[in-house]
Amino acid sequence: MWDERAADQTITVEIDGGHKVRVYQFGTGDEVLLCLNGGPGLPCDYLREPHAWLADHGYRVIAYDQLGCGKSDRPDDVSLWNVPRYVEELDRITRALDLPGMHLLGHSWGTFLAADFALTFPGRTKTMILADGAGDIPHLVSELDRLRAALGPETVEMMQRHEAEGTLDHPEYKAAIEILNYRHVCRLDTWPAPLNRSLDDWNMDVYGTMQGPNEFTFTGNYKDWSRLADMHRVTEPVLVVCGMHDELTPACSMRLHHALPNSTIKVFKNSSHMPFYEEPDKYFETLLAFLDKHRG
Repeated sequence: MWDERAADQTITVEIDGGHKVRVYQFGTGDEVLLCLNGGPGLPCDYLREPHAWLADHGYRVIAYDQLGCGKSDRPDDVSLWNVPRYVEELDRITRALDLPGMHLLGHSWGTFLAADFALTFPGRTKTMILADGAGDIPHLVSELDRLRAALGPETVEMMQRHEAEGTLDHPEYKAAIEILNYRHVCRLDTWPAPLNRSLDDWNMDVYGTMQGPNEFTFTGNYKDWSRLADMHRVTEPVLVVCGMHDELTPACSMRLHHALPNSTIKVFKNSSHMPFYEEPDKYFETLLAFLDKHRG
């Protein structure tokens, strides 16, 4: 349930340091849904295109390429790639666009960003949707180890050896990661064009600095990030969603759900990390019901 519609408006926002960030807007409704994509370092195409059609339901849908990716500036400065600076960037964008009372949807790494924003700037969001995310990366790492273990002990030993030796470009290691991606990132035989377009333009310098070399190995500067203990301070309604086969597993989403005082949770049984592509009808039915409940 996506189309390759062009944005009704593209906006350039200048953030601190003079860097420019590209913002895409669909529709003109009074209810604003601001989408925060995963990655980090990933252009927002894969998230904005399936959600852009919500403009037909009266929502103004906004997405942006985070600094370092897509049509935004790509400075060569690793000191910029950290969670607090991305929170400041989001604050600057929402103020520039005058977005009080927005619905904030974070996907994957975007859920970390959304949670940190809500905790840093309480009262700025009407609702949140935390899609395929987590509130505690150390716990997530333990879940990823469990998913890796399903490949079998010999494969796990092989992966660990290549990681220790720094030979992550070896074909057998890359093959193991590809299997995990098709099991736990997107289970479709053919991946959608917007997803491939984002992946083909991924800024791995940002990703490697913050996360690590791939989706199943956390070595970057947010590997110890955890905000579960603070989630009780997020009092706005929150919808937590994930796929049954998600790399950010249902156990991660359940921890979020239990930590948030005003949340509901939905697990899509035939999805992994991309339920908006894998089960679009059920996903958007759930999302629209939540958003419509909290209109006005």
